[in-house]
Amino acid sequence: MTVKAYGATAADRPVEAIEIPRRDVGEHDVQIEIDYCGICHSDLHTVRGEWGSVNYPCVPGHEIVGRVSAVGSGVSRFKEGDTVGVGCMVDSCQHCHSCDEGLEQYCENGFTGTYDSKTPDAPGHTLGGYSQRIVVKDDFVLKITHPREQLAAVAPLLCAGVTTWSPLRHWKVGPGMKVGVVGIGGLGHMGVKLAHALGAHVVAFTISESKVQAALDLGADEVVVSRDKAQMKAHARSFDFILNTVAASHDLDAFTKLLTINGTMCLVGVPEHGHPSPNVSILIGGRRSIAGSLIGGIKETQEMLDFCAEKGIVSDIEMIRAEQIEEAYERMLKSDVKYRFVIDNSTI
Repeated sequence: MTVKAYGATAADRPVEAIEIPRRDVGEHDVQIEIDYCGICHSDLHTVRGEWGSVNYPCVPGHEIVGRVSAVGSGVSRFKEGDTVGVGCMVDSCQHCHSCDEGLEQYCENGFTGTYDSKTPDAPGHTLGGYSQRIVVKDDFVLKITHPREQLAAVAPLLCAGVTTWSPLRHWKVGPGMKVGVVGIGGLGHMGVKLAHALGAHVVAFTISESKVQAALDLGADEVVVSRDKAQMKAHARSFDFILNTVAASHDLDAFTKLLTINGTMCLVGVPEHGHPSPNVSILIGGRRSIAGSLIGGIKETQEMLDFCAEKGIVSDIEMIRAEQIEEAYERMLKSDVKYRFVIDNSTI
């Protein structure tokens, strides 16, 4: 079958209306009519060929919320009409150590991304959520229990939410901990909300005075303008954990100095150009660590969705029509969004 979608046919072509194939529903498949799809920065990088070789046509989108319209004969967890989500992965090898541990994002044989990953289905690579419909293996479909009026704002949780949730949980962020969140964008605003909900004392870092009140409104207990050396110095050696969401090359030393003994700064943003090498003496002098984290596994994504539903947490979004995707990309490059664009897929 074919469905309507928005995608690019080359790196120098805009995202525009196209038609794409979707496979028939197999024994362990779930067919989903997509209501909303968030726009992630990686969509832009991929579709424009900025991260290397891309399979075209490229249909981005891995923050998907929709309704089940059909299930395979071997599917028992989902039924027609269920509200579900799909995140960054639609398959993995399912037999390596990482997959056995529920960490499919670190699959030793490589997970299958929701778009631009090799697949036996036509056209030979996966096609994402900027489309009317998607067919996904049931093990990679997630249950959503938020109320219907929040569903558009749930979509970015499938990437931005779990990308920040996974390190917060791995480093056991909770009450009694002082936690920093660097960058108040699509990822950072979710980091602030989740760290606050987990009971930590949250300090948001921004380079802009204009974002101070916005960060407080998101749940930060304090906000530091990182260009102000006096503000930074006042927090020296005091953080148990820092979540660094910035995807631009910057001086990591300014933040590692703020970690207490045994403190960790976790990076979740991938810069276009590498960060300047960190000063090793700062790490050695406080037994500090710099770490990284990639999205999240299916189990922890479901845990995050359930936690957010219980706490009433969603992303702050701006809804757009499908024909506004290119405009949204340009605005995203200028950080002109609070904090995530979401496509109303009924406009495709």
